[in-house]
Amino acid sequence: MQASDVMTTWAATVGPDATVQEAAKLMFRRGISALPVVDRQKRVIGIISEGDLVRRVEIGTERARSWWLRLLAFPGKSDAEDYVKSHASHVRDVMTSPVISVTEATPIEEIALLLEKHRIKRVPVIRADELVGIVSRADLVRQIAIAPPASRSASSTDRSLREEMLKAMDESGLDAVYLNVSASGGVLHLWGGLKSDVDKQALRVAAESVSGVRRIEDHTFVMPPLMLGAMGGV
Repeated sequence: MQASDVMTTWAATVGPDATVQEAAKLMFRRGISALPVVDRQKRVIGIISEGDLVRRVEIGTERARSWWLRLLAFPGKSDAEDYVKSHASHVRDVMTSPVISVTEATPIEEIALLLEKHRIKRVPVIRADELVGIVSRADLVRQIAIAPPASRSASSTDRSLREEMLKAMDESGLDAVYLNVSASGGVLHLWGGLKSDVDKQALRVAAESVSGVRRIEDHTFVMPPLMLGAMGGV
């Protein structure tokens, strides 16, 4: 099994010149914890996450500095770096760079090791320097939930089922930013939130149009109005 079998393909992004506030609003509206940062050529040049925004002057959580705190500081960290992280107005100054990334063919075993080694929660998936998806811890956990016992790899049939479903979702006109899909043993699994019952119906119709599916497992839910309101209705 590889990155292309589990990745989320509808990844929101932000540019390096965007403000920190704009990035925070986008993360909040989309209900996500990080955004890949892409340049004008769509190349991934960084990533900004909730962890990059924890210590901010706007909310009074910037790191207090004193001589004894400097003695306890992490090696390589400086007051200047902390200041930039907590006071900078633009994404380019706050993002984490360079980015640890993978390709569509990277085995998920290798991805799991990367997440563990670098203590990160997600990795961008890159094709020819451009972003094509994201693999997060949640994507790996979902795959564990549906995998048959002792299953080690996705069959070519499962892979083609997932690709056909992604195509059907794209053609359906659904807003798929909160959705993901996986396949195991010929069973198509649908995950995430939808804006309405009509969207949920459209997703089911799209799934039923995919040939060769043994069964459809719908794990999706219709997001309540309060949740949509908090996300800005996007």
